Amino acid sequence: MNETAPSSKLKNAMGGRGGAASKYFAITYGPMPRWKAVLMEIAVILFCGTPGSLGLFLRGVFYRPFFGKCGKKVIIGRNVSFRHPGKIKLGDGVTIDDNAVVDAKGDSNSGIDIGSGVYIGRNSIVYCKGGGIVLERDVNISSNCVVFSSNKLTVGAGTMIGAFSYLLSGGEYDYESPLPFAMQTGMETKGPLSIGADCWLGARVTVLDGANVGDRCVLGAGAVVTRPLPTNSLAVGIPAKAVGSVPPAQMPPEVVV
Repeated sequence: MNETAPSSKLKNAMGGRGGAASKYFAITYGPMPRWKAVLMEIAVILFCGTPGSLGLFLRGVFYRPFFGKCGKKVIIGRNVSFRHPGKIKLGDGVTIDDNAVVDAKGDSNSGIDIGSGVYIGRNSIVYCKGGGIVLERDVNISSNCVVFSSNKLTVGAGTMIGAFSYLLSGGEYDYESPLPFAMQTGMETKGPLSIGADCWLGARVTVLDGANVGDRCVLGAGAVVTRPLPTNSLAVGIPAKAVGSVPPAQMPPEVVV
């Protein structure tokens, strides 16, 4: 287990060196050139809270140049916060509802890759602490969810995540270490976390570090997943246990993929 205190680089970014403005720009924009970060600050000040269809239009136009990638017909709600936007990729038709946070911070991670048709609900937080996040096409994250990664986290295509759910890749502390928790990195991990394609996670589901979930699984409301679940599992409880199976998906004949 890692028993070292937080790195000097992290300390400097959070409050060790430089003025308040430098710390703010490092936390919010990362390596983005200062002039470009200032332009985004202006766009945010002017348009972040603009209501109605006008606000959606203005944010869609003026936020676009600051992302690593921004597809067509992207919808950004009111008071959405982006951090390290240069490491955020948005596919076509992405919708991010009001008050959400999308934070791609990290020195060596791949950032956040949001596939086409993904929906991130109101007040939800998708954030990195050194790990990358991939939300494949048509993932639906309901309101008040938290998706966190200090390693790598992938959510497969078409997965539906109920309100108040929590997905955690990494972020553990070593309780066996004598080092105070506040002096640990809080970045311990059992490995990348993967949620399969075409899953349904009910409200208030928690998936802990290393508890990979196979394709087309259903997790009952309030379930806490502490260990991997195989494909087509129906699981409930704390800790979650498989109590049945889910039939394989079959596309209606009139649907062309």
